[in-house]
Amino acid sequence: MKKSIEAPLLLKNTKNSQEEDKEKIRWEKMKKVASMAAPMVAVNMSQYLLQATSTMIVGHKSELALAGIALGSSFANVTGFGILFGLSGSLETLCGQAYGAKQYHKLGSYTFTSIVFLLMISVPISIVWMFMNQILLLLHQDPQIAELAGVYCLWLVPALFGYSVLESLVRYFQSQSLIYPMVLSSLAALSFHVPLCWLMVHVFDYGAKGAAASIGISYWLNAVFLWVYMKRSSRCVETRIYMSKDVFVHTNIFFQFAIPSAMMCCLEWLAFEVITLLSGLLPNSKLETSVISICLTTSSLHYNLVNGIGDAASTNVANELGAGNPRGARDSAAAAFVIAAVESVIVSSSLYLSRSVWPYAYSNVDEVIGYVTDITPILCISILMDSFLTALSGIVRGTGWQKIGAYVNITSYYVIGIPVGLLLCFHLHFNGKGLWAGLVTGSAVQTLILFIVIGFTNWNKEAIKARERIGDEKVWRHDDSLLN
Repeated sequence: MKKSIEAPLLLKNTKNSQEEDKEKIRWEKMKKVASMAAPMVAVNMSQYLLQATSTMIVGHKSELALAGIALGSSFANVTGFGILFGLSGSLETLCGQAYGAKQYHKLGSYTFTSIVFLLMISVPISIVWMFMNQILLLLHQDPQIAELAGVYCLWLVPALFGYSVLESLVRYFQSQSLIYPMVLSSLAALSFHVPLCWLMVHVFDYGAKGAAASIGISYWLNAVFLWVYMKRSSRCVETRIYMSKDVFVHTNIFFQFAIPSAMMCCLEWLAFEVITLLSGLLPNSKLETSVISICLTTSSLHYNLVNGIGDAASTNVANELGAGNPRGARDSAAAAFVIAAVESVIVSSSLYLSRSVWPYAYSNVDEVIGYVTDITPILCISILMDSFLTALSGIVRGTGWQKIGAYVNITSYYVIGIPVGLLLCFHLHFNGKGLWAGLVTGSAVQTLILFIVIGFTNWNKEAIKARERIGDEKVWRHDDSLLN
């Protein structure tokens, strides 16, 4: 009788112990993802502020200068920086999984491949930028603004090549969770950039040319700092980047992830630019464009803040899959999603509660402030979706599903989001609110699809694919019971 009582008690205690162990592991993953996400925010914001501060400094010269550099930055991001940023996302899969599998030498090879091809791709982009003035005129932009934007893009060409090297190195360090060298280099570059830009714009009176040149110098400074650290630091001995003919060996696998990764990024950015251009077709175009621009700026600022969660998710998921640890990958993905959920509630709630106050940060015009206050609830939903999307997109990149992500983006924004926005704006006469609501609809669809895909993922199979992808001879095969 005693044995029959002790048996279920022992079984119950064992189950409780297992649950406690699982909870402890989940909490550890939460802390690991959060500890990486926080400093990555500093890295992302520092890079974002390079262009933002340049726009602000030039904007004090004249309204025309502000309009020209704003238009130039917008098109430069979509046609240049966005493409390079997306292509370098291939390294989040390749370097992240190689590091997890302890194939350290491949990190250097993959990164060198990325640097070479991104520099090559920068050449045709720079040629396009040389004709940016004519392109903007074909798009019926104001001639004076188009000319200034064209000059700005022309002087921004050196920044394009610096950005190619910088983004490849950022992914290289990120894959190894070497975050603090990037924090130091990014903050140092920003601290150097602000006075340099001010001197070149206002003291030497180079205007938009000086702003663009200072961005290029700052990008190269940041890249050189990271390169020197990589060459000198003992922490990079096994992963060090060398010039090698392996750049051609890795071409196929690099572009296998780079092209859909670029599509993921650029298609989403382009959707927001399309909405901004469409707002210029409305009756009160000045008001509508101003409000949409304020929403876009706020959304972009939040995206750069929350993108650290996506970076942390990508790195941890890729590392765990490369190490053949499907449970760790799943727990890292879940941790990133929970952190994103908490962040989104805090930010969107704060924005909604201050809806009659925060618009004053952009304008003192009563009409603009009232319109922004009215559109804030829709913007809050947009920010809520963005938080989830950054985490989900990071998981997608870490797993190597860039192609799925690209297809989801096309469906979400171009099949559903933008058409809904056009319907609400021009047929139901919701104007700018309708356009932004269309983007929110696209984001919601994208979030739902990616959540379902990740929710039904067989992490064991993904771990096997990761080990096979990086060419490890001993592929770890796990039974499904490991995740139970």
